Amino acid sequence: GFISVSCTASLFLSRNSFADDVVTDVAVDVPAACTIAGTVDTPHTREMESGTYREDIGTTTFKVICNDNSGFSVYAVGYSNEKIGNNKMLATVSGELAPLFDIVSGTASSGSTSNWAMKLSPVAGTYAPTILSDTNGSFSSYHVVPESYARVATFPNGTDGTNGSAFTSTYATYVTSAQPSGTYSSKVKYTIVHPANEAAPPQPQPSTPKCITYYANVSDAQGTMGTQCNLTDGATITLYASNFSRTGYGFAGWADTYDYATNPNAKFYGPQETITVPEGTAANGLSLYAVWVKSVGTLQDADKVAELCGTTTTNGALVQAPTNGTANLSSVSALTDKRDNQTYAIAKLADGKCWMIENLRLDNQYTVGNNQTGSSVTNESLSQGYNPSFTGLAEPESANFENVTTANSLYTTKTGVEGKNTISGSNQGYRFPRYNNNNTSQRAASTTNTNVNTYSYGNYYTWHAVIADTTHYTTNNQSVTATSICPTGWTLPKGGNKSNEANSDYWNLIVNGINDGTKPANYGSSNQPYYTGDPEGSNVSIALRSYPNNFLYSGNFSSSSANSRGSNGGYWSSTAINASSSYRLYLHSTDVNPGTRGNTKYFGYSARCLAGQ
Repeated sequence: GFISVSCTASLFLSRNSFADDVVTDVAVDVPAACTIAGTVDTPHTREMESGTYREDIGTTTFKVICNDNSGFSVYAVGYSNEKIGNNKMLATVSGELAPLFDIVSGTASSGSTSNWAMKLSPVAGTYAPTILSDTNGSFSSYHVVPESYARVATFPNGTDGTNGSAFTSTYATYVTSAQPSGTYSSKVKYTIVHPANEAAPPQPQPSTPKCITYYANVSDAQGTMGTQCNLTDGATITLYASNFSRTGYGFAGWADTYDYATNPNAKFYGPQETITVPEGTAANGLSLYAVWVKSVGTLQDADKVAELCGTTTTNGALVQAPTNGTANLSSVSALTDKRDNQTYAIAKLADGKCWMIENLRLDNQYTVGNNQTGSSVTNESLSQGYNPSFTGLAEPESANFENVTTANSLYTTKTGVEGKNTISGSNQGYRFPRYNNNNTSQRAASTTNTNVNTYSYGNYYTWHAVIADTTHYTTNNQSVTATSICPTGWTLPKGGNKSNEANSDYWNLIVNGINDGTKPANYGSSNQPYYTGDPEGSNVSIALRSYPNNFLYSGNFSSSSANSRGSNGGYWSSTAINASSSYRLYLHSTDVNPGTRGNTKYFGYSARCLAGQ
């Protein structure tokens, strides 16, 4: 009998960089990108007799034109039945799918089993790409169709691509005499990644029954994460905060699909959101993927911030982020702090203002004698009695750490002074403008649960440190500081009780924005109203921890240890209460204080920055 074999090439283009603005009388954004076109030279179908080997069952020529010289890479993966990684030819025998007779991928050579293959060839006379090899041989010969994205060809950076680059993709198959008659079809998806050195495209990852597995979704991320197991369908669970970091990218949350950037049905979650375990998780497990947003400038660039945050008339302004987890990346961007090259995702939240949606990670550097270490000070070094001089944070708008001040150092005298932030216990006298996880410099260390070394928690700061206090003296009662360690053009959110709630950034975001103006139940009787109990408090807490708000249970630091990571969180405001305490946002599973209550200024809490004040 005769066997009909077909193969379809499926393409999409990933554009990952942008050219500088071209400006005359108007501003024009010109993407530095590549275009691709495919022409079918011979049909991707062939009628064959059983037991024969035919090299050619279809050839397509691809032509790529780039408007820069940054090059590109070609990735390929099996895509049968529109499923990434499926590299089989699916069997249709007697009019029905018959998986028992699927043709596996191989090298299209004779053997005991039927198999099929692909190969790539450069087109002579063009600026053709280089065809690559892997452990299974060269893709310039008939080669196994990859089960995960494989880099099959590259057009090098620095080579002029404006004249076009061309290559062909050809398919072949071998069928044994035992292969029944029918129609067998498959697909190969090709992805053009630009520039040539950009990370490989994302792809689906395996899951484990009854578990949530967390993936960075890119090859150039740092950090590892554990698996969250023993789940039952329909139960509620709080997700793990991210321990992944990626140079030049902000972390915006978790997605339930690897292709969230192009998938309109993707669901986004905050990094420590409480969710209902989806049906099927107990049987199949659930894979969650880090959502990355590439930096488009610096936090200190006032024009870029104004463009993104909508204070200028421009097509580049962020739309207000939806609060229902909709995967809308047009509402999120990322900017880099030029002081230390940390990148933060930002979004326009429910109050219409732009916020960092990641915790601040600004660190000190320190010197011991004349030896510049460039490292973060550790609790161990303090306990050993080191007395280094520190490069400080007094000029938060500066591009470096050159200005030395005692006010923003990690060390003051052992003597507790009224108005200064004396630490009780063994660490008395140390100001700790920042603590990182477990007081070590390994912020992005490996983790197996939600309470250990989690990158997203950022650093803890005392209030005097977070307001960049250059005098060590307290701010007057109920006043708002004019300085902070936020970048130029950014500030700490204001807090306040019932008497000044209208000026409180936390109140306006949480009560008037996220909670649609619904005030806490104790508003009528309390000068410091807060949401408490289930569901009043828990609903607001979940909303704060959901995408795109992304507040965390990042805990705090008091006395000599970090506390409550994974169970509650505190965020400083710029508003003092009195000589010893300041307002701060507090969130717990059933309680939320929207910037209306305070805590001791020498405790360590997290910080977020707000644009435009």
